Amino acid sequence: MLKKGSKLNSILTGSCPKCQEESMYLDKNPYHLSNALKMHETCGHCGTRYKIEPSFFYGAMYVSYGVGIAFGVASFIITHLFLGANLKTSFIAIIATLISLMPVIMRLSRNIWINIFIHYDKNWKSDK
Repeated sequence: MLKKGSKLNSILTGSCPKCQEESMYLDKNPYHLSNALKMHETCGHCGTRYKIEPSFFYGAMYVSYGVGIAFGVASFIITHLFLGANLKTSFIAIIATLISLMPVIMRLSRNIWINIFIHYDKNWKSDK
């Protein structure tokens, strides 16, 4: 479905942005909240360092805002326009969506942020 080498593949799977061979996260399940943001230091295949500099992922907060807005708008459109719910119910649906998808939003934001700076390299084996 998702072509290896595409940014979308790396973002949605949480795989290394350079080689896309392994997950960046210690635990693949974002709903294990104590491990939700724990990452490997480097990729076991290509050696890419994930934390490019101290506090690198603070920039993901800005991405998180946009991703949260997108999920909130989608929730509103589905509940209010498609299901015909009133504004109060739609607001409650937005809050429930954002709370229940918080771990996914955090990971997606980190994945998007790191993929802005690190690009897929089909020749990563020869560079190693």
